Amino acid sequence: MNKAEIINQIAVDHDLTKVKAKEVVEQLFGFVGAGLKKEGRFSFPDLGTFTVAERAARTGRNPMTGEKLKIKASKTVRFKAAPALKLQVAKVKVK
Repeated sequence: MNKAEIINQIAVDHDLTKVKAKEVVEQLFGFVGAGLKKEGRFSFPDLGTFTVAERAARTGRNPMTGEKLKIKASKTVRFKAAPALKLQVAKVKVK
């Protein structure tokens, strides 16, 4: 399911216009970003926890030329699924 499909489903389920549903979805995503920026984590019950993690600088390799290159240290987002989400996907067949 992508963002547009989520917006359409929220609009249908809650009798909203797509514009209003899009505002709701974007506000939710904004809460996640703001929580990560302010506290370094955002927890959503029954879904999981997003956290900010640091990646150390490292040496990589250009796959086209084989040339070594330096990759700078950076920050990334990690996600740990909640037990309820793990139970939902436990029986899903992987293609």
